[in-house]
Amino acid sequence: MITVDRFLRYEELTSSLHEVAAAYPNLVAVSSIGNSHEGRDIWLTTITDSATGPHDEKPAQWIDANIHSVELTASASALNLINRLTAGFGEDPIVTTALRTRTFYIVARVNPDGAEWAMADSPRFRRSSVRAWPWSDAHRSPGLDRMDLDGDGAIRTMRIVDPNGGWVCNPEEPRQMILAPIDGTDAQRYRLLDEGVVQDYDGFTVPTPRPPQGLDMNRNYPAGWGTNVTGSGDYPGSEPEIAALLKAMRARPNICGFNAYHTSGGILLRPSSTKPDSALAPLDLWTYGQLGKRCTELSSYPVHSVFEDFTWDKSDTMAGASDDWAFEHLGVYSWTTEYWDLIHAATGERSSTDIWFLGPTAAQELACLRWIDTNHPDHYAPWTPFEHPQLGPLEIGGWDWLYTWTNPPLPCLAAEIAPHADFAIFQALASPAIEILQAKATRIGEDAWLVETGIANTGWLPTTVTEHARKQHLVLPLVAEITGADVVGGTARRELGQLSGRSALQFSGTSDGTPDRVLARWTVRATPGTSVDVTARHPRGGVAMATIELV
Repeated sequence: MITVDRFLRYEELTSSLHEVAAAYPNLVAVSSIGNSHEGRDIWLTTITDSATGPHDEKPAQWIDANIHSVELTASASALNLINRLTAGFGEDPIVTTALRTRTFYIVARVNPDGAEWAMADSPRFRRSSVRAWPWSDAHRSPGLDRMDLDGDGAIRTMRIVDPNGGWVCNPEEPRQMILAPIDGTDAQRYRLLDEGVVQDYDGFTVPTPRPPQGLDMNRNYPAGWGTNVTGSGDYPGSEPEIAALLKAMRARPNICGFNAYHTSGGILLRPSSTKPDSALAPLDLWTYGQLGKRCTELSSYPVHSVFEDFTWDKSDTMAGASDDWAFEHLGVYSWTTEYWDLIHAATGERSSTDIWFLGPTAAQELACLRWIDTNHPDHYAPWTPFEHPQLGPLEIGGWDWLYTWTNPPLPCLAAEIAPHADFAIFQALASPAIEILQAKATRIGEDAWLVETGIANTGWLPTTVTEHARKQHLVLPLVAEITGADVVGGTARRELGQLSGRSALQFSGTSDGTPDRVLARWTVRATPGTSVDVTARHPRGGVAMATIELV
């Protein structure tokens, strides 16, 4: 079992994945799909029961994690899914069915470079990639450079006495900084800055520029690329990590579902990031609702549209994201899971969507501080005097942001991620699944036979997966082929279109019909006793085969 009660550095993550592959050779394969900017392998873990067929002949669920450097919970959750699948095979009937009939593709750490920076003894926090961008010489603009100045292993907050500052101490809890009243106050006021040094200090201003490594790899996907240029890279897929993911996913047309693991917020996000729900097919919105309901049941995470609920300015959208690309270009239901909600841990109430733009209220932060005091006191430091090299005397203290707001304190980690493995399995089992339910041959002449094969989609989703994919013709049709005899008056290979899934029963009333089935017929010539093979193949529904003896 891979350790999931703490965050793993790259070397330990690598060795853990290969140890699992060695322990479960019939279930797990680990391969590199490319290299990061600093040359680290990006590991893809493929999990399926090889005894029931190769990975690429089964419907698949894709999960990737930790594209943003400090979002380490995401990586732990991906590793927990690997544990759940390997330990559950042969023990848990749902897991066993899932691995016998489906495939899981898991990239536990998309951004190994950024994660190494975040977990270093002297951490450096970057949004995503560590590649210098947009200036390749990595020059730093004047202003604040975040770093651990006092050597306690965390990047906290600096507070500076300033009569014009915007913050005061909370009279109820002096450690907490709250916004000064609009109409002023006689209380001591402070200016707050992230812990760090000030480059090229002019003695008066402290700009807060983006760091030289300004990329956001979750803006580098082709979907809507360029409508929001902040951190989007040189062109769609310009970053080696994203290029590797795009190539790997396009090489696996059996992918039927996608989930990107992130932090934080304790929510499940769905597309679109750039369009209102009115621009999406109603059937896709309905299906998103049906699938997302299961995540809420398992984890209490609510489901939100990125555009409708998490876009402050509808004219400035979050384009180039992975879930938009998976939905729009691959045509699969895609999600972004944002793990961990400190406010929920402290109060039992889920954060409102406003927190992404406005931050927590003073009352919410105070509740969180009291919860941390009781449960994890090391993660909030007292304000301690410090002689700053540029700013002079000030204090450093407050939140250890990495292990409170961004990620859970480590004792909370395993419980937070546990339900999401079951949601991934649920999504995989909702995918289309091609089966041959009937196969027979009827003799119609001395050496002539009518071969009939009944093929069905026994999965919940249709073979196109999404309505968007159907309308945009993104998915190739079901193909059936017969071998072992000469076909008369036709071709051995038949294109049979797309099949509905059980999800359509919601709209069928009380007369289902058989939109999930098709009957393939061939007239063949062969001597009695000959065996013919029929293969039904769909890029998303998998492969089914039947052997028919001509007697």
